[in-house]
Order: sequence, then C-alpha cells, then structure tokens
Amino acid sequence: MKNEIIRKHTLQNKRKMRVRKQLNGTANKPRLCVIKSNKHVHAQLIDDESGKTLASIGTFSKQFKGTEFAKKGKESAKRLGQEVATQASKLNIKEIIFDRGPFKYHGILAELANAAREGGLQF
Repeated sequence: MKNEIIRKHTLQNKRKMRVRKQLNGTANKPRLCVIKSNKHVHAQLIDDESGKTLASIGTFSKQFKGTEFAKKGKESAKRLGQEVATQASKLNIKEIIFDRGPFKYHGILAELANAAREGGLQF
C-alpha cells in the first residue's frame, strides 16, 4: 500500500514538472496556477520573475463562505474563473499562461478556464 502511494506521488510530480518546465509567468503575462484538493479549488496569478503572487482566490475564501460555491465542483470552478478574470482586469492584465499542474484539462479545470476566457482573459 505504501509503495502504491509513493508511486502515485512520483508520477504526479513528473507530470507537474513536465507541464511547468515550459511555463514561465511575467508581470505582463502571469501564470494562472490552478490547484485542486479533495474539497477545494484554488487559483493564483503568479509573476515568476519577481516570485510574487499577484492575485489569489479559492473556494475557501471569505466571499464564498456559507454559499454553494464553498466546495469543489463545476459551478464553483466557473465562479472562480469569473473572479480571477475580474481580479486580473483590476490589475490591467489581459493575457495569462494557464498552468494546469498535474491535472488533466477537463471537468473542473475546463470550466474554470472557459469562465476566465469569457471574463476577458486570453490564453
């Protein structure tokens, strides 16, 4: 059992590094990093040159507490995508680089990306 868990984590880390080695965010075109856990979804706009997070939102944020968007799901991901787009527009960011990490681009990640595109972000 322990070897199976270790194998899954090593495969996940390989996928993550394979995706991220080609992505690098700048101040003009930051990296949109999406993280999924068992209960929540989290998105960050990251400037890799200065090593700073420009904006961050998750289903565990204050504005989502006590609502139907406070847990992981497609509707929550859609709402997160809209919020990321509004935060990016406040920072005058039009283009981003989408970083899916070790996750496949379907389901929750696709909903978040489509909502961000509808909000005005280009990637």
